[in-house]
Amino acid sequence: MNINKVVRLFMIVSVLFIQIVFLAAIAKNNYETNNFTAILSIFFVTLIILFGYKYLDLHHQEYTYEKFSVAIWVPIGAIICHVLFLYTDFGSVLSAGIVGTLASFLPYLNRKSSYLQKLPSAIYCGVFVGMSSTEITPSLGFVISAGVLAGIFLLLSKNLFVGVGGKLGTMAFLGVFIVYLFSYFS
Repeated sequence: MNINKVVRLFMIVSVLFIQIVFLAAIAKNNYETNNFTAILSIFFVTLIILFGYKYLDLHHQEYTYEKFSVAIWVPIGAIICHVLFLYTDFGSVLSAGIVGTLASFLPYLNRKSSYLQKLPSAIYCGVFVGMSSTEITPSLGFVISAGVLAGIFLLLSKNLFVGVGGKLGTMAFLGVFIVYLFSYFS
Protein backbone atom coordinates (compact mmCIF):
# COMPACT_ATOMS: atom_id res chain seq x y z
CA MET A 1 0.00 0.00 0.00
CA ASN A 2 1.54 3.33 -0.99
CA ILE A 3 1.78 6.35 1.29
CA ASN A 4 -1.03 8.24 -0.47
CA LYS A 5 -3.51 5.46 0.22
CA VAL A 6 -2.35 5.27 3.84
CA VAL A 7 -2.83 9.01 4.31
CA ARG A 8 -6.27 8.88 2.67
CA LEU A 9 -7.33 5.94 4.83
CA PHE A 10 -5.98 7.64 7.97
CA MET A 11 -7.96 10.83 7.27
CA ILE A 12 -11.19 8.98 6.51
CA VAL A 13 -10.90 6.72 9.56
CA SER A 14 -10.01 9.69 11.79
CA VAL A 15 -13.03 11.70 10.71
CA LEU A 16 -15.30 8.66 10.85
CA PHE A 17 -14.10 7.72 14.35
CA ILE A 18 -14.47 11.27 15.68
CA GLN A 19 -17.97 11.55 14.18
CA ILE A 20 -19.13 8.30 15.72
CA VAL A 21 -17.64 9.09 19.14
CA PHE A 22 -19.09 12.58 19.14
CA LEU A 23 -22.55 11.45 18.02
CA ALA A 24 -22.47 8.62 20.55
CA ALA A 25 -21.71 11.11 23.32
CA ILE A 26 -24.60 13.31 22.20
CA ALA A 27 -27.00 10.37 22.07
CA LYS A 28 -25.84 9.11 25.46
CA ASN A 29 -26.40 12.55 27.04
CA ASN A 30 -29.85 12.93 25.53
CA TYR A 31 -31.04 9.47 26.48
CA GLU A 32 -29.50 8.97 29.93
CA THR A 33 -32.62 7.34 31.32
CA ASN A 34 -33.15 4.96 28.41
CA ASN A 35 -29.91 3.25 27.37
CA PHE A 36 -31.67 1.05 24.81
CA THR A 37 -32.80 4.14 22.87
CA ALA A 38 -29.29 5.59 23.02
CA ILE A 39 -27.73 2.37 21.76
CA LEU A 40 -30.32 2.08 18.99
CA SER A 41 -29.74 5.71 17.96
CA ILE A 42 -25.98 5.23 17.93
CA PHE A 43 -26.37 2.08 15.83
CA PHE A 44 -28.56 3.77 13.20
CA VAL A 45 -26.42 6.90 13.01
CA THR A 46 -23.31 4.75 12.62
CA LEU A 47 -24.97 2.79 9.81
CA ILE A 48 -25.95 6.00 8.03
CA ILE A 49 -22.43 7.40 8.33
CA LEU A 50 -20.85 4.16 7.08
CA PHE A 51 -23.34 4.04 4.20
CA GLY A 52 -22.43 7.62 3.27
CA TYR A 53 -18.71 6.89 3.27
CA LYS A 54 -19.11 3.70 1.27
CA TYR A 55 -21.60 4.72 -1.41
CA LEU A 56 -21.29 8.48 -1.86
CA ASP A 57 -18.60 9.92 -4.10
CA LEU A 58 -16.82 12.13 -1.57
CA HIS A 59 -13.27 11.94 -2.86
CA HIS A 60 -11.23 12.69 -5.96
CA GLN A 61 -9.23 9.77 -7.26
CA GLU A 62 -5.93 11.64 -7.65
CA TYR A 63 -3.67 12.19 -4.68
CA THR A 64 -2.80 15.83 -4.15
CA TYR A 65 -2.18 17.73 -0.97
CA GLU A 66 -2.61 21.37 -0.08
CA LYS A 67 0.61 23.36 -0.08
CA PHE A 68 2.34 23.95 3.22
CA SER A 69 2.45 27.68 2.45
CA VAL A 70 -1.37 27.66 2.46
CA ALA A 71 -1.81 25.40 5.50
CA ILE A 72 0.43 27.66 7.61
CA TRP A 73 -2.39 30.25 7.55
CA VAL A 74 -4.64 27.98 9.62
CA PRO A 75 -2.79 28.65 12.91
CA ILE A 76 -2.42 32.30 11.95
CA GLY A 77 -6.19 32.61 11.56
CA ALA A 78 -6.66 30.78 14.85
CA ILE A 79 -4.31 33.12 16.70
CA ILE A 80 -5.86 36.29 15.28
CA CYS A 81 -9.40 35.16 16.08
CA HIS A 82 -8.48 33.96 19.58
CA VAL A 83 -6.65 37.20 20.42
CA LEU A 84 -9.62 39.26 19.19
CA PHE A 85 -11.94 37.06 21.23
CA LEU A 86 -9.86 37.35 24.41
CA TYR A 87 -8.82 41.00 24.36
CA THR A 88 -11.92 42.71 22.98
CA ASP A 89 -15.60 42.64 23.83
CA PHE A 90 -16.46 41.20 20.42
CA GLY A 91 -17.16 37.63 21.51
CA SER A 92 -16.22 34.53 19.57
CA VAL A 93 -18.76 34.78 16.76
CA LEU A 94 -18.07 38.43 15.95
CA SER A 95 -14.31 37.83 16.15
CA ALA A 96 -14.68 34.94 13.73
CA GLY A 97 -16.81 37.07 11.42
CA ILE A 98 -14.29 39.92 11.41
CA VAL A 99 -11.31 37.68 10.66
CA GLY A 100 -13.25 35.69 8.05
CA THR A 101 -14.51 38.82 6.32
CA LEU A 102 -11.05 40.38 6.21
CA ALA A 103 -9.63 37.12 4.85
CA SER A 104 -12.24 37.08 2.09
CA PHE A 105 -10.73 40.27 0.65
CA LEU A 106 -7.22 38.80 0.25
CA PRO A 107 -7.82 37.44 -3.28
CA TYR A 108 -8.65 40.97 -4.43
CA LEU A 109 -5.07 42.07 -3.73
CA ASN A 110 -4.02 40.16 -6.85
CA ARG A 111 -6.84 38.47 -8.76
CA LYS A 112 -4.41 36.39 -10.83
CA SER A 113 -2.70 34.82 -7.82
CA SER A 114 -3.83 31.26 -7.23
CA TYR A 115 -2.08 31.39 -3.84
CA LEU A 116 -4.21 34.28 -2.60
CA GLN A 117 -7.34 32.49 -3.82
CA LYS A 118 -6.67 29.63 -1.37
CA LEU A 119 -5.95 31.74 1.74
CA PRO A 120 -9.51 32.64 2.83
CA SER A 121 -10.52 29.02 3.36
CA ALA A 122 -7.31 28.21 5.26
CA ILE A 123 -7.69 31.27 7.49
CA TYR A 124 -11.35 30.48 8.08
CA CYS A 125 -10.44 26.95 9.12
CA GLY A 126 -8.18 28.54 11.72
CA VAL A 127 -10.97 30.86 12.78
CA PHE A 128 -12.99 27.82 13.84
CA VAL A 129 -10.12 26.82 16.11
CA GLY A 130 -9.70 30.34 17.49
CA MET A 131 -13.35 30.81 18.35
CA SER A 132 -13.41 27.79 20.66
CA SER A 133 -14.46 28.39 24.25
CA THR A 134 -11.73 29.38 26.69
CA GLU A 135 -12.78 26.39 28.80
CA ILE A 136 -11.66 24.14 25.95
CA THR A 137 -8.75 26.26 24.67
CA PRO A 138 -7.31 27.77 27.85
CA SER A 139 -4.10 29.23 26.43
CA LEU A 140 -2.55 30.65 23.31
CA GLY A 141 -0.19 27.66 23.16
CA PHE A 142 -3.21 25.36 23.02
CA VAL A 143 -4.69 27.42 20.18
CA ILE A 144 -1.40 27.35 18.27
CA SER A 145 -1.08 23.57 18.71
CA ALA A 146 -4.67 22.96 17.65
CA GLY A 147 -4.23 25.35 14.70
CA VAL A 148 -1.10 23.55 13.52
CA LEU A 149 -2.84 20.19 13.78
CA ALA A 150 -5.92 21.51 11.95
CA GLY A 151 -3.57 22.89 9.28
CA ILE A 152 -2.02 19.44 8.87
CA PHE A 153 -5.47 17.89 8.53
CA LEU A 154 -6.44 20.54 5.97
CA LEU A 155 -3.21 19.89 4.09
CA LEU A 156 -3.88 16.14 3.96
CA SER A 157 -7.59 16.33 3.13
CA LYS A 158 -7.48 18.44 -0.04
CA ASN A 159 -9.16 15.78 -2.20
CA LEU A 160 -11.28 14.23 0.52
CA PHE A 161 -14.88 15.08 1.38
CA VAL A 162 -15.31 17.10 -1.81
CA GLY A 163 -18.61 18.95 -1.86
CA VAL A 164 -19.41 18.12 1.73
CA GLY A 165 -20.33 21.13 3.82
CA GLY A 166 -18.50 21.60 7.09
CA LYS A 167 -15.08 20.36 5.99
CA LEU A 168 -13.22 23.35 7.45
CA GLY A 169 -15.06 23.09 10.75
CA THR A 170 -14.45 19.35 10.87
CA MET A 171 -10.70 19.80 10.33
CA ALA A 172 -10.66 22.47 13.06
CA PHE A 173 -12.66 20.21 15.36
CA LEU A 174 -10.20 17.37 14.81
CA GLY A 175 -7.29 19.65 15.72
CA VAL A 176 -8.95 20.98 18.89
CA PHE A 177 -10.25 17.56 19.92
CA ILE A 178 -6.89 15.81 19.61
CA VAL A 179 -4.97 18.56 21.42
CA TYR A 180 -7.65 18.57 24.12
CA LEU A 181 -7.29 14.80 24.54
CA PHE A 182 -3.51 15.12 24.86
CA SER A 183 -3.84 17.86 27.47
CA TYR A 184 -6.59 15.99 29.31
CA PHE A 185 -4.60 12.76 29.64
CA SER A 186 -1.23 14.35 30.38
